[in-house]
Amino acid sequence: MSMVLRICLVASSRFPVAEPFAGGLEAHTASLARALRRRGHDVSLFAAPGSDPDLDVHELPLEPFTSSSAARADVAAPPETWMREHHAYLGLMLDLAREGRRRFDVVHNNSLHHLPVAMSSSLEIPVVTTLHTPPVPWLESAVRYADPSAAFVAVSEFTSRSWAHAVPSSVVLNGIDAAAWPAGPGGERAIWSGRLVPEKAPHVAIDAALQAGVPIDLAGPVLDPDYAREHVWPRLGPDVRYLGHLHQADLAVAVGRARVAVVTPEWDEPYGLVAAEAMSCGTPVAALRRGALPEVVDERTGRLAEPGSTAALAEAIADAAGLDRSAVRRRAVEQFALDRMVADYERVYAHAIGRPVAA
Repeated sequence: MSMVLRICLVASSRFPVAEPFAGGLEAHTASLARALRRRGHDVSLFAAPGSDPDLDVHELPLEPFTSSSAARADVAAPPETWMREHHAYLGLMLDLAREGRRRFDVVHNNSLHHLPVAMSSSLEIPVVTTLHTPPVPWLESAVRYADPSAAFVAVSEFTSRSWAHAVPSSVVLNGIDAAAWPAGPGGERAIWSGRLVPEKAPHVAIDAALQAGVPIDLAGPVLDPDYAREHVWPRLGPDVRYLGHLHQADLAVAVGRARVAVVTPEWDEPYGLVAAEAMSCGTPVAALRRGALPEVVDERTGRLAEPGSTAALAEAIADAAGLDRSAVRRRAVEQFALDRMVADYERVYAHAIGRPVAA
């Protein structure tokens, strides 16, 4: 694209966009911001306090909020955290309504909050929203108040179909920085990475790997201590290790040294970034057939198992482990190129602001 854009990139306020990343959304936001800047665009990232200052971060004002005793007496009062996030995005959107046109050409809403969508008609600049989740009540209800010119992008065909009843969306598959996820040598152990929470179900990965006779490592933040205490920690031992919450470079090394990556969502995964990251390292994937994972993992790069069967996932682990690592890596670099993702977003931006796209 020949034109340089001033982009307001709005991140989730829940976790900082900083290493070690809390999840795929934060990792995706960081790589998108860096890639857009490398291509010459002026990117201002509005994100949670503690985000990487190298990303030109403007902190969302998550100021302490304490309800009055009268307000707390309301039995339907929302949690204080919800109120802080609501006020942070309200403040951002009001600022953009006042002076956004002077500062930016386009707003890219990469958050999960409803206000950037619901208040898009108050801005004099176009708003592009990436749909990172299946429909949730607050976000779905905000769509009906979105500006008619607002653009929506889904991270997979599955997610686009999930939203079709509420809003049409184009599809831009997430991209992977192949240099940041280099080819690894493989090894004897499987790996599972992600947030240690029930919907990611690392305990399912453990049980299936052990049934397949493959030791397994886990990596990621513990966001549900009760779940980990009940379902993960009792399973640890010589064949099941917890590596901790790793920075990206260390996680890439661990994934590259794994025999197979196991992905076990207990919900309909909107994309499946951990699968794409593993494939970039040449590590084949054994995953549950949920959500968008069939769009990410094919017969060349892994195996899919039907949910609910430990035996089926164990068989997928054994089969995937025998795949050609170099072929897995080639497919990932071809399918999930970061430059392809950024070029797709540039076309979305250009269409939103009514400018022609350079050939």
